[in-house]
Amino acid sequence: MIKLFGNFMQKYPILILDDKMKRNWRHKEGEIMNETVPEKDFLTKKRMRLFCMYYKPNIGLFILDMSCAFLIACIDLLFPMVTRFALQTYLPNNNYRTFFLVISILFVSYIVRFFMQFVVSYWGHLMGANIEMQMRYDLFNHLQKLSYSFFDRSRTGSIMSRILPELFDITELAHHGPEDLFISCVTMIGASIALFIINPKLALILILAIPILITFTILLRKRMSFASRHLKEGTAEINSEIESCITGVRVSKAFANEGYQATKFQKQSMLYRTARCEFYKVMAVFFSGMEFMISLVSLIAIGAGGYFIMKNEMTLVDLVAFTLYITAFLTPIRKLTNFTELFQSGMSGFDRFIELMKETPDIVNCETPLIPEKFDGNITFSHVNFAYTNASDNESNDTVLSDINLIIPAGKTIAIVGPSGGGKSTLCHLIPRFYEISSGSISIDQTDIRNLDITFLRQNIGIVLQDVFLFATTIMENIRFGRLDASDEEVMEAARQAEMADFIDSLPDGYNTYVGERGLLLSGGQKQRISIARVFLKNPKILILDEATSALDTQTERKIQSALERLSHGRTCIVIAHRLSTIRNADRIVYLSEKGIEEQGTHEELIAISSAYSNLYNLQISC
Repeated sequence: MIKLFGNFMQKYPILILDDKMKRNWRHKEGEIMNETVPEKDFLTKKRMRLFCMYYKPNIGLFILDMSCAFLIACIDLLFPMVTRFALQTYLPNNNYRTFFLVISILFVSYIVRFFMQFVVSYWGHLMGANIEMQMRYDLFNHLQKLSYSFFDRSRTGSIMSRILPELFDITELAHHGPEDLFISCVTMIGASIALFIINPKLALILILAIPILITFTILLRKRMSFASRHLKEGTAEINSEIESCITGVRVSKAFANEGYQATKFQKQSMLYRTARCEFYKVMAVFFSGMEFMISLVSLIAIGAGGYFIMKNEMTLVDLVAFTLYITAFLTPIRKLTNFTELFQSGMSGFDRFIELMKETPDIVNCETPLIPEKFDGNITFSHVNFAYTNASDNESNDTVLSDINLIIPAGKTIAIVGPSGGGKSTLCHLIPRFYEISSGSISIDQTDIRNLDITFLRQNIGIVLQDVFLFATTIMENIRFGRLDASDEEVMEAARQAEMADFIDSLPDGYNTYVGERGLLLSGGQKQRISIARVFLKNPKILILDEATSALDTQTERKIQSALERLSHGRTCIVIAHRLSTIRNADRIVYLSEKGIEEQGTHEELIAISSAYSNLYNLQISC
């Protein structure tokens, strides 16, 4: 029966879903969802209003869930009263036919209740899953917009904790919260009315217990909220520690520091255990106290009911019905008790969700961003100053770049050399606006990059880094990341230009070869060539090579160097290198140190004079 009903609901969802909700429920793979709650609303609207906004796309399911929950509550409330009436009216008068007719009607009502319970259990949870999906998408989409500086100061495990386990707690609250609250209120009101109908005096005694239960809940609410949030923070911390230990396991093994890592993790686990113990202690006080008072209410009802029977103010049948209604009355109190835990856990997670959604990107488009029809790649640095911002006080640290003035003509190759910490990589990261300059300006084709559309700007800049990041997928998909709409033939051509086609063809699975986590199944040179193939596929006007071959052996470096030379041909190219032999043919070499740009010129010009570059070059060739 359950299977038939489930198949029917799957086959005919149009009965309960509007068009917008069906799009959310049957989301197509690769289709971009719209944000459920605009990001600006997280800065202005209150918590509960934001929470309720996630119900809007699922309003059909919400109404269905609440309607079925209401019917379930009504059936549960009718049973004791119908039972009381049947026992008092039909059985004493030997009206058995009517009695069993009533029993049959109750049987049918419980069949209806069965279907209603299925709807609540299945479609109610589906609504919660939809809300979880929408929240997770909004959060992930928001994270994609945040600047480098946010990720510089945030731990990966903490972010993952907010995307996965904490959102699940919010989902449970989104489904069970309104449903339990609604059913409990309906049941308590209905049961209270029935209790007053049966015996007003006894009902009044029970109703007076409600303020005591409410007061007890309010007194512990603050402690539960604090303990729940502390537990969420502890979960995020231990997730961060796990992520750090697993990512760095090779370093741990290389230095034989497994014991140290285990001790460090054990300390974090103990802190997490302490947070859980605090949470369980508060919840134990709350639940044990509530159960004691609920049991006391039942005991008082039985005792008072017996007293009224002795006084002939109540019949045994009334006491049976009254006892059934006490159960109906106390069940929602227990639900509300569980709801309190659910609410504290879910809202603690939602508070941390809002906290992350309130993070604003440092770098955004101007009001009217420009997308030029022509993009040549002439780059101009004019009195550029830059310092990294301290996350804790939002103030700048020591200046990294000071009064940088540099012109890079279109189609030319500029090499930037100098000591470590001089700001070479930082200078290059400013061009695609990974960070915002403190003062001055950077222009491309005489247009300030702050006035250019960020997506357009970055689409026209290709970057090959020393530390190549590959996604845990195939070679084909990793290369295609350079241009997502590229055909297989275009991907293969990019691999050929990167001098990787022969290697890929020699693999059993070819372009469908899985590269492993961060490309660990490939060598450094192979990963670097995939990175180069990405940029070939992207075909940008500006190319940045940041220590692209410094981690490779000489033989591999020579193979890749030829691919890089083809890649840089006809583009504005900025090369950062420590091996000065690789940049001798650059159109201009810039020596950058903590003092700023100390000198610039061709290789021959700088060698001919006593310069910092010539000293560094002579030191390298003498080794």
